[in-house]
Parts: sequence; structure tokens; C-alpha cells
Amino acid sequence: MADLLKKVISGNNNEGEEVKEMGFLDHLEELRWHVIRAGIAVISFAVIALVFQKEVFEYIVYAPKKGDFITYKLFCAISEVTCFSPPELPLITRELGEQFFIGITVSIYLGVIASFPYIFYEFWKFIKPGLYETEVKIANRLIGATSFLFILGVAFGYFIIAPFAITFLGSYSVGSEAVNSPTLSSYVSYLTMFTIPVGLAFELPIVVYFLARIGIIGPEIMKKFRREAFLVIFIVAAIITPPDALTQILVGIPMYVLYEISITVASRVVSDEARKQKQLTQ
Repeated sequence: MADLLKKVISGNNNEGEEVKEMGFLDHLEELRWHVIRAGIAVISFAVIALVFQKEVFEYIVYAPKKGDFITYKLFCAISEVTCFSPPELPLITRELGEQFFIGITVSIYLGVIASFPYIFYEFWKFIKPGLYETEVKIANRLIGATSFLFILGVAFGYFIIAPFAITFLGSYSVGSEAVNSPTLSSYVSYLTMFTIPVGLAFELPIVVYFLARIGIIGPEIMKKFRREAFLVIFIVAAIITPPDALTQILVGIPMYVLYEISITVASRVVSDEARKQKQLTQ
């Protein structure tokens, strides 16, 4: 990582040739414009979501709590054993401006999700001048992989975790005197927790790739601490999901699969680095 930052600051181009050196303030100015462009992308998608706010809430936000949601249909089509459906779950608002502020919040969240590939692209453009040609090719693939894993995680949380969690939490009762009528704010908070954190958790192979590149972690260490990693993964799954064993398993299993994939990623990185070092010594 230190070498990468040094190359970015020195301004090496893709062929490794020296270009005009930029000062620290120049790099801050450049970073500022990357952040501004990423922010404009988020705001643009957020405005679109705000314009179509009624459709967004009706067909996206409220969809997982409706019986005709695709997940319920698919599980019921498999067999009667796997069939389940959400309870009646009316949403209420307790504050005068709650619907307004929740509408703004949801629009921003959707703006971040929709613009995530572009946000990472702007980050890549910032570090690109400090990369060599071979590293640029790898980075190009990482842009697609990072975006794909994030969207996959968000989709997994929305279509799998959310329906199970809403059904469990909405049906859970401690007695006849308590009726489940969650606030709109509570519902949106839980739905956000089921999606965005899961999308970020799905970035594990990318994180491992960079950690392996800078020598902090390797495949042997990851194999050695498999059991500990398994425990940590399910602890994280318990944190980002409601207190429901089934939902925690639904999150924990794919995360552990990603951990195993990350071991393969780390192995390839270590092998590539060893091959490069061998070529340099010859």
C-alpha cells in the first residue's frame, strides 16, 4: 500500500514513465473533484428516486411485506413445506415530518446503491496514475467484480433476508396485548440493515485481494484460522440481522462461501507475486 501511495504521489503513468510531479495540495484538489463527481451521481439518482417517490415506495420499499412478492411466490411454488407469507403489517407514522424525511432518506440510499459502480470508478480513476500497465488491467477487472459483488449482496438481502426477517419479526408475539404496527421509520431502518450492510459484506474477496497484495494476509493464515473465521462470520451475521437463527444462517452461509473464495483469491495473489519476484531475480 505504501508503494502504491508513493506511485500515486509521484505520478507514474501506466507504462511506468515519470510525469510531472504533483504536490500534495494538487492531489487533494484532484481528489476533491473525484468526490464531487461521485456526489453528483448520488444526488442525480436520489433526485430521480424522489421524483418517482410513490412508485419507489409502492414497488420497492413496501414490496417485501406484501404476499405477492416474488420471493414468497417462488418458495410457495417449490412445495407447501417451504411456503410462507408475511403477516398484515400496517405502517404508522408518529411524527409530523416522518414521511417527508423518510422519503428523502430512502432516495439517498437508492442513490448510493445505484451509483456505487460509478463511485468506485471515480476512486479507480484517482489511483490509476500510480498503477503500472499490468496493475491497470487487474484494476479494470476489479471494478466490475466490486460492483457485481455489492449489487449481488444488496439483491440477496432484499430478496432473501428481508422476506424471512419481515415474516419472522412481524409474526412474533409476546402476548395478545401487543400488536405489531411498526413505524415507517423502523421498517425502512430494518430494510436498509438487510441490504446495504450485506452488500458491503459481499466485498470480502476484494478486501482480501488488497490485503494479500500488501502482504498483510495470505492463504495459509486464512486456512489456519478457518474455525475462528467461521465464528466471526456468524457473529457478524448476528449483528447485521435480527435475532432470528434462520436469517443469520441465510447470511452466514454465503459469507463463509465468500471466505473460501477469498482463500483462492489470496492464493493466486501470492502465486503471482512469487512469480514476479522469481522473474526479477533471474
